[in-house]
Amino acid sequence: MSDPFFTLHAEMPREGPGDRESLDWAMGVANLPRDAAILDAGCGPGADIEGLLAHAPRGHVTAVDLHPGFIAQVKARWGDDPRVTAEVADMRAPEGPFDLVWSAGALYFLGITQALEHFRTRLAPGGVVAFSELVWLSEVRPRAAVAALSQEYLPMGNIATLEARIAAADYDLCGLRVLTDAAWEAYYTPLDARIARLRPGADAALAEVLDAAEAEAALWRAHRDAFGYALAVVRPR
Repeated sequence: MSDPFFTLHAEMPREGPGDRESLDWAMGVANLPRDAAILDAGCGPGADIEGLLAHAPRGHVTAVDLHPGFIAQVKARWGDDPRVTAEVADMRAPEGPFDLVWSAGALYFLGITQALEHFRTRLAPGGVVAFSELVWLSEVRPRAAVAALSQEYLPMGNIATLEARIAAADYDLCGLRVLTDAAWEAYYTPLDARIARLRPGADAALAEVLDAAEAEAALWRAHRDAFGYALAVVRPR
């Protein structure tokens, strides 16, 4: 029996908020060489690979994710391009060295400080890590948002908390910005359409997943001033 979560996400272009404009900003801060070696850690279906290669056209992207379906999507698009290697693997597995570790919303699985400490051993001299992390943006935290987000993102902090976790890993912060509404809608608008296609005839298990996804999107749209993703570019000291 297929997992209803992956039934929903099987045709999604990306697995979380993000867009080309925010990636371009991060790459401008990173100032990569044109032949950079890049790790896309927790790549999902590979939404950011095109943008990464635009900034390193003579480089190479190693894209890893634990879900075989996502890696199959990456290979379907990039399988003939020698600049891309896609692997079903833990994001900690590739050895490097890498000029850039890019991770869109996935480092929280490891913990930011712990992830940065690990990736220090995978970076080439002068290499950087660029990642996004969910944070509180306001001291006004709606009860519904606290209840929903505290279940998955423990312990979720604000930007100062994120900066402290970066410093605890002995990294310098090169740049930080909050993802725009457009970056969130780049994820939620296709998700809305996918839910609408799957809703007719959905069994109970799938309907539960669809309901949860709708509630997640509605939560952000109602309380977008309270929380968001911070995109950070950091370098080991």
